[in-house]
Amino acid sequence: MLRFTSGSSRSCDGISRRSFLEVGALAGLGVALPTLLASRQSALANATSANGNTQDVNCILIWTRGGTSHHDTFDPKPEAPVSVRGEFNVIDTAIPGIKFTEICPNMAKEAQRFALLRGWNPRNGSHGTADQWVMSGRRFNQSVGYPTYGSVASYYHGFKTSMPPFIQLGTNVDRRFGGGTAGILGQEFNPFEIDADPSQKKFTVRDITPPGGINMERVGRRRKMLAVVDQLQRQADLQPAAFRAVDEHYETALNMITAPETKQAFEIEQEDEKLRDAYGRHRFGQSCLMARRLIESGVRFVTVTDGGWDTHSNNFKSLKATRIPPVDQALPQLLIDLEQRGMLDTTLVCWLTDFGRTPNVNSASGRDHWATSGFAIMAGAGVPAGTVLGATDDQGGVVVQDEYWSDDIATTIYTKLGIPHDLIARAPDGRPIRLIEGKPIREWM
Repeated sequence: MLRFTSGSSRSCDGISRRSFLEVGALAGLGVALPTLLASRQSALANATSANGNTQDVNCILIWTRGGTSHHDTFDPKPEAPVSVRGEFNVIDTAIPGIKFTEICPNMAKEAQRFALLRGWNPRNGSHGTADQWVMSGRRFNQSVGYPTYGSVASYYHGFKTSMPPFIQLGTNVDRRFGGGTAGILGQEFNPFEIDADPSQKKFTVRDITPPGGINMERVGRRRKMLAVVDQLQRQADLQPAAFRAVDEHYETALNMITAPETKQAFEIEQEDEKLRDAYGRHRFGQSCLMARRLIESGVRFVTVTDGGWDTHSNNFKSLKATRIPPVDQALPQLLIDLEQRGMLDTTLVCWLTDFGRTPNVNSASGRDHWATSGFAIMAGAGVPAGTVLGATDDQGGVVVQDEYWSDDIATTIYTKLGIPHDLIARAPDGRPIRLIEGKPIREWM
């Protein structure tokens, strides 16, 4: 029996001996890969970028779901009334004249390593649509599922090694409107999603790590058993082309499971203990470290997700106690690590979020959704480090200088990844769909 499963319904719970023989999920291995791995051959001809640049640029995207406050991090307003300024003081950064809030000391110290956009206008204040728009660069449209960045990178560039080209760490993406998914490109370009916590001692990756008691020798025996059953089915079937396609996808899935780089990529315990401490022994820190390992192993695009940023109440307590410290520790360390390994020139690192938050603090000591201002951060891949672009008014409510939209951030990302501005994909009904509509952020090119 051959069974295909979609990326949205993968599960390794309740594995049975019978399901282990159903390689459509490579069920005994937990791998729901056939639809994902169908993309291996779909885009290899596009490996060189449209502008002739043969440098292979990868991307790590940090997604803080919920809407990270720009006022209380990277665009403080210390001269505003306390109802706008909030509870935090400001500190100097490594960039003369630029201040961050006191809860971002490491980002302030390492501000020369990244570029900050204070001129982002999200033009949206709703969850769900934010995940779709900001992570694709295209406004939500009920009739067109615009794909996320990693899916487009997977579609256009294809596989580099046996590792999936697009991996998502964590599940903090709002999928109600298609955010973070492949949309019209098809399920095979969805992210290979990993929900396991790499900071845990018994970190294992569902769909990659065989269940207890099953080693690679047993995998080989089951592979032979499947071949016998498969041959009987073929004798009664007149679709040789379809079987050849299935063969190729299963072979690719098995190659991924048995490839040395797959095992090595997820052996985070092999990292130096001091380096793991530097990233932080928390889920976010170890996810950033894992993202670096995945890029080293041939993954093109890694999204690191983090939730809990929708601070309608207790905004200041939440940011100071739980939300900012892991990011403030891990993100600068990621940039340092990439630079020391000679990877920063070929790895674009981005921090994006839903939208900004209101200038005025509400009665619950929180900030609500804000649709006209926020921040974005980029580093690596030629982005000019140590720069601040754009400005908001004296209350942080509207952009008054160097305004850019999510569409422009998307175009900048695609340009850095060697994906052409005029890329056209086909919807399931055959319609040509232009995926990119913005303009590059010229100061970051």
